[in-house]
Amino acid sequence: MVVMEGMGTPIGSYAPDFEVPGVDDRVHHLARYMEQHQVIGVVFMGNQCPYVAELLEALKQLQQEVETQGVTLVGMNANQGSENSGESFEQMKEFAQEHQLNFPYVRDVTQDVAQCFGVTQTPEAFLLNHEGKLCYRRGMTEQERAVEQWIEDIRGAIAQILQGEEVTYPIPESLVGTPIQWRS
Repeated sequence: MVVMEGMGTPIGSYAPDFEVPGVDDRVHHLARYMEQHQVIGVVFMGNQCPYVAELLEALKQLQQEVETQGVTLVGMNANQGSENSGESFEQMKEFAQEHQLNFPYVRDVTQDVAQCFGVTQTPEAFLLNHEGKLCYRRGMTEQERAVEQWIEDIRGAIAQILQGEEVTYPIPESLVGTPIQWRS
C-alpha cells in the first residue's frame, strides 16, 4: 500500500517547476503553462503501462472537452529511458504518434520532477491551478480500476478548481499501477 499524503508535494503547496523536452522537439516549461492555462493536469504515464493504455482514449477525450476552458493535460514520462525498457525518447515519440495524443508528452529526463511530486507508479495525475499550486492528485486504486470513475474524479476536480473552490474529491490512499523505472 502506498500512502499518498506523506510523500511528495502536499496539496496546497507549489508544484515543482519543470523545463523538460517534449516529443514535439520543444522544451516545455511549467511557468509557460501557468501563463496560458487556468488548470494544468500533469499525468505521469508510461508507454508500457497497461493502466495508462486503458486510460488513453478517455484522457484524449477529456483534453478535447477542457481545452476551451483554459485547461491542459501534460503527459509526463519519468521512466528510465533505455531502448529495452520501451520508454526511450524515440519510443515516446512513436507512442505519441501511434496513439495520436492531443496533449503534450514530455520526458522527465532526470526524474527530479517525479521525485518532487512523489510519484511511485503510473498512472497518476496532479492538478495544478494557474499559480502552480497542487490542488488534487489522483492515482488508480484496486477497488475502482474503472476508467470512468478515474476520469470523472479528474473532471470534477478540474471544475472545482476552475470555480476557485477547494477540491472535495477523495485522494486515494492505496494505488495500483506500473512502478516507475528508476535509474540505478
